[in-house]
Amino acid sequence: MARILVTGAAGYIGSIMVPMLLQEGHEVIALDNFMYGQDSLLDCCNDKKLVIIRGDTRNEKLIGQLFKDYSPKYVFPLAAIVGAPACDKDPVTSTTTNIGGVTEVSQRWVGTQLPRVIFPNTNSGYGIGQEGAHCTEDSPLNPISLYGRQKVEAEKSVLERGNAIVLRLATVFGVSPRMRLDLLVNDFVYRAVNDRCVVLFEPHFKRNYIHVRDVARAFIHCMKNFDAMKNQIYNVGLSDANLSKQELCKEIQKQVPSFYFVEAGIGEDPDKRNYIVSNAKIEATGFRPRYSLQDGIAELIKGYQIVKNNSFTNI
Repeated sequence: MARILVTGAAGYIGSIMVPMLLQEGHEVIALDNFMYGQDSLLDCCNDKKLVIIRGDTRNEKLIGQLFKDYSPKYVFPLAAIVGAPACDKDPVTSTTTNIGGVTEVSQRWVGTQLPRVIFPNTNSGYGIGQEGAHCTEDSPLNPISLYGRQKVEAEKSVLERGNAIVLRLATVFGVSPRMRLDLLVNDFVYRAVNDRCVVLFEPHFKRNYIHVRDVARAFIHCMKNFDAMKNQIYNVGLSDANLSKQELCKEIQKQVPSFYFVEAGIGEDPDKRNYIVSNAKIEATGFRPRYSLQDGIAELIKGYQIVKNNSFTNI
């Protein structure tokens, strides 16, 4: 079993990942600044293998003390200002966090050992792909947002450091204790359940998708196969879910028949991402997602009987 430093541990992904790591028998050092006031790790506090530290990845003194006190074997730098709108709203904080904070925790040594880093990038770095052509890990990156550019730069820093794995995540969906409603699937299902309608801009724009629990499973898969997978990039998504917004709405409508969606007659979506992705490389290592898009939609429909407000966003 390993000791793992997880930054942003109380976030959307971390709140699912930390309990999984504890269940696997690992020790977890959970660092978060709790900027959204979330209480998503309370259920884990009885586990003696968990240490929770309130702090910021940009605090050099704190990070240095953490590595001195706990000597983590793995570092999962999840802490980030996530999403284009949140980054545009505060470019200074997002840049210092998404690049500076990742560099701060990923460049540390434990004695003479360089900890193993598994870094979550976003496949939004592909920007606008070629129609009909799948983006692979070798495809050129063309980020079209500040958030995408920050994540691409952080990825480059992590890979140059070495002893690391980069996961380019598809658009994540599903219920988490630190819920987010601003992710595309989560948002559209929320609108289907509560508003019964959505107006689509650029309905033909495509993306790939992945369940939040499969993201956590992908990290654990990388730990178990680190030596064979290290210093590589892997797309992580559902290979049967390269869908347009319109196709996504049709899948939601199968479970919420009263859901109505229509293409906007005028206007455009400021988010111009449009690409399909190949996940063959990570699948070749033995990883397979467990949760389908349909599973996630059903889960979200149930979850939205509980969640009835718009406080679960990053902006």
